[in-house]
Amino acid sequence: MNRVTVFGPMPIGEEKNHAVKTKLEKLYPPQELTAKEKKKIQKMEKFLKKQEEEEKKQREKLIALLSPLSSEKDYSLNDLANEWDVTIPITTKNVELLQKFGYMINSVKKFTGSPGRPVQQFRMTSKAQEDLAYESADGNKKDKKKKKKKKATEDTFVYKPVAPGQKKNLDDMPAQYQPEIVQRDWYEWWSQQKFFKPEYNENQDKIACPCEKKMYTLVIPPPNVTGSLHMGHALTNSIEDTMTRWNRQLGKRTLWNPGCDHAGIATQSVVEKMLWRDQKLRRQDLGRDEFLKLVWKWKEEKGGFIYKQIKYMGASCDWDREAFTMSDRCCRAVREAFIRMQEAGIITRKRKLINWSCHLNSAISEIEVDKIDITGRTQLTVPGLEEKVEVGVITSFAYKLKRSDEEIVVATTRPETMLGDVAIAVHPDDNRYQHMVGKVATHPFIEGRDLVIVADDFVDKDFGTGAVKITPAHDPNDFECGIRNNLPMITVITKDGKICDGCGEFSGMHRFAARRRVIERLKELELYRGDADNPMVIPKCSRSADICEPLLETQWFVDCTDMAATAVEAVKSGKLRLIPSSQEKTWFHWLESPRDWCISRQLWWGHRIPAYYVRINDANVQQGSTDDNKYWVAAHSEEEAREKAAQRFGVDPTKISLEQDEDVLDTWFSSGIFPISIFGWPDETPDLSKFYPGDLLETGYDILFFWVARMVMMCTYLTGKLPFKDVYLHPIIRDREGVKMSKSRGNVIDPIDVCTGISIEGLHERLLQGNLEPREVERAKELQRRQFPDGIKECGVDALRFTLCALVTPGRDINLDVDRIFGYRTFCNKVYNGVKLVMSKLGSEYTPVPYGTLIGDELEIDLWMLSRLSTCVAQMNKHLEEYGFCGSTTSIYNLWLYDFCNFYLELIKPVFSDESLKHRRQTVQNVLYTVAESGLRLLSIFMPFLCEELWQRLPRRKADCDLVVPESVTVAAYPYKPLFINIEVEERISVLQYSCFDTPKAIVARGRSLKASFHPAYAQPEALLRSNSPQIHELCTKYQADVAVLMRANVGILAGSEVPPDDYELATDPLGFEVFISKSC
Repeated sequence: MNRVTVFGPMPIGEEKNHAVKTKLEKLYPPQELTAKEKKKIQKMEKFLKKQEEEEKKQREKLIALLSPLSSEKDYSLNDLANEWDVTIPITTKNVELLQKFGYMINSVKKFTGSPGRPVQQFRMTSKAQEDLAYESADGNKKDKKKKKKKKATEDTFVYKPVAPGQKKNLDDMPAQYQPEIVQRDWYEWWSQQKFFKPEYNENQDKIACPCEKKMYTLVIPPPNVTGSLHMGHALTNSIEDTMTRWNRQLGKRTLWNPGCDHAGIATQSVVEKMLWRDQKLRRQDLGRDEFLKLVWKWKEEKGGFIYKQIKYMGASCDWDREAFTMSDRCCRAVREAFIRMQEAGIITRKRKLINWSCHLNSAISEIEVDKIDITGRTQLTVPGLEEKVEVGVITSFAYKLKRSDEEIVVATTRPETMLGDVAIAVHPDDNRYQHMVGKVATHPFIEGRDLVIVADDFVDKDFGTGAVKITPAHDPNDFECGIRNNLPMITVITKDGKICDGCGEFSGMHRFAARRRVIERLKELELYRGDADNPMVIPKCSRSADICEPLLETQWFVDCTDMAATAVEAVKSGKLRLIPSSQEKTWFHWLESPRDWCISRQLWWGHRIPAYYVRINDANVQQGSTDDNKYWVAAHSEEEAREKAAQRFGVDPTKISLEQDEDVLDTWFSSGIFPISIFGWPDETPDLSKFYPGDLLETGYDILFFWVARMVMMCTYLTGKLPFKDVYLHPIIRDREGVKMSKSRGNVIDPIDVCTGISIEGLHERLLQGNLEPREVERAKELQRRQFPDGIKECGVDALRFTLCALVTPGRDINLDVDRIFGYRTFCNKVYNGVKLVMSKLGSEYTPVPYGTLIGDELEIDLWMLSRLSTCVAQMNKHLEEYGFCGSTTSIYNLWLYDFCNFYLELIKPVFSDESLKHRRQTVQNVLYTVAESGLRLLSIFMPFLCEELWQRLPRRKADCDLVVPESVTVAAYPYKPLFINIEVEERISVLQYSCFDTPKAIVARGRSLKASFHPAYAQPEALLRSNSPQIHELCTKYQADVAVLMRANVGILAGSEVPPDDYELATDPLGFEVFISKSC
């Protein structure tokens, strides 16, 4: 009969230490449980109690099974602390029972005393060991008083906190990788030591820079002050911090400058809602000055939340240089930029069509307009209107020609705008309407309004009826047509979304109520010709959910023509590089035919436009209008404006009356000069001369025009220098199904939740904190249950950062699956345990030899490992120089997992357990230390917390470019010069190596794959290797024992002509060698 052999002890898998509180309590304070949640907890406690009772019964069965057998060999269960060499019958029930209580099947071997009869060999975990030892004593278990003992499987590590800014306590470390423990206290210490400041290595006195360029500057894309971290921010910060840390460790004077945007519309909206909720007041009730005081108070109390999250992610910014776009320094720069551009004629007042949010009562930028695709007839909710609005419909109606029985039929998706129609356009070559050109039609509702029929080639004669109603004041295409044909511009929609006076019975109605009424009246007049479903795009304000209206308004506009030409030339000449280069097409599309940029916003929070309307109290001077640029002056103050106005009009300053524009500037205007305003421009400050222009601008490709192009245009115009040399445009993060992340869909993932873990109930609670309608909440919950049925497991910051960088592929959006992140969390655990093993092999007395030194008796396998490290060094630096984040993460992942942990560490274990190999220990120790220490330096730019935790526990030495012994891996010289590359050795060992890239050809990989087809992982079958190649045959013979260890099989070597037994299976598609596995075991 097969019997089981049990060995002990061995640590079991990791268990989370629930007693440790995380830093995130500050970010997400605990909330009182609801009655429903309390009931659920009670139900869970009842279930756990029942489960505990069931486990107790199972344990008693296990004791009954094992105890009698132990006495057969004169072993008591207390002897498990050393070795328990007892065998038991193998049955399915017994094996299941053993596995349930922590036994891990290890191998199969033939046992002395039972020839040819394989037995299962188990390792017993400490948990099972102590449970049994406690129960057994000397055979009389029932008579003994049971004393509860501490379970060894629980990680007893208790972290000893330190004062903020002090170095972390390194006296002990958890048995297994715990992200929350690993991340503690390092960031505060880094900041306290000023590692992130460019002055730390300003003179290259700590790290020698091997690069030609000795400086590196990067400016953070300023997040909104109202915001919280989302996956887009996390991706941006991960990429930028990777580049910053890499350049810092290369010895460059490195600055990553943080900052925050005042977010005009978003911030004002948040404070207005708060004001109404708390005091039932509107901002107009307070007045501008008092309202702005309230906004500043809110900003100081609540506005720094996203900074805490960015720091939590490990961003190595110089926080002493933190910038806010509404700070005095930035405000002065914004005013100066406006004044210079206004006086140069680049900024002027014009009457043009703009995007208008009736709910916000303000102009909005293109990026604040969400384009909603509508496939047909759809009902939408609009703020301020109880009834839903029907969209996705095209309505046809007829205009009667004056003094004729003829009519001309037009179609529109916005019937209410027909109140502003002034003409009907047809194509000049359309024979159906040529005889009508020049005639007029009569407006059915506006008395005295005649609509002239004009010929214009913008009309598509094959679309619809081929006739287009023209409303120049409410449609961009109609506006251009109106200019070409000198048509009147009649506004019929007010700023608050109602129909203007002068529109008869429709005046004063909500524009969408008027839509329904217009259709009703057309039917009454028998002018209605039907409707049809119409796929279209609805522009909705992202801040208010209102449908945007094109309105004709007098605003401040930037003429981008000349600045855009400069930006186009910069890319074409190669002075400015867009990465990926496929984005150049978008760049040229926007900038080769630029439009005027509306920079006026009808808000209170923001940079008030430094322009003053001039009234002259002198009868000899002609009075102007607010539409006339001549009567506007730009200045830093009213006194300065009065002096400029007096000089312009040649009058005494006392005769000048001034009125500053009430509007504020578009947020993108201040963001457009962010790279210079943060360094003190327009003054020639030391920081401006040192850090401008920068090296890199990293952001999402979706704001290439809205922000990147405007920075290039404005900063180049104002300083004569491009603000940066490279623009890296990362992809957009979508959910795992490829759908764009949206709060209303419920597929938004909070990066902090990924780091700390969150239950499905917690995800549902997040939805309730937003502004979703009940129906949207339920739909979002359903999607969450589908995508995150068990919630999100704790992954940690390092795993999230690494994953995001690993998924970046130029030109392709990221479909993010949280399971992928957890997979890299497992990789973190692999690195953690690998370094712990290295530490155990080095011992406390180990002293590293000088960097790059070999002991002299290295074997081929040692040289291979050092060569793989050097190859990784070369690949990492090459990829990073080209912004190849996917390639660089792949290189370091393969080094740690496949080359070091899964291959070399397995092969060198006998060196420390076999006394006959004692002579190799110093050599192997040198290789272990070199690979682990350098590998942590390489990995630290992606995983700073894990690498600092492990690197601090290794002995110290100066590396190639270290001028002093580094205090932290954050400021340790990055491996740059590959010292040990040996291509010949790498090619030889690649035949054996178990690697993700070498799987088709590696012997170990092929053998493991074939073994898995016939045997469980714990089995140790017979395996045979055969090759007709003398080189491969020699290699297999040399490393036969090593292959056996890695394959977990008994390996034999066949000559080229030998034939394996019949029950052996051949690995398919052999490449120079063959692997056979016995089907029996």
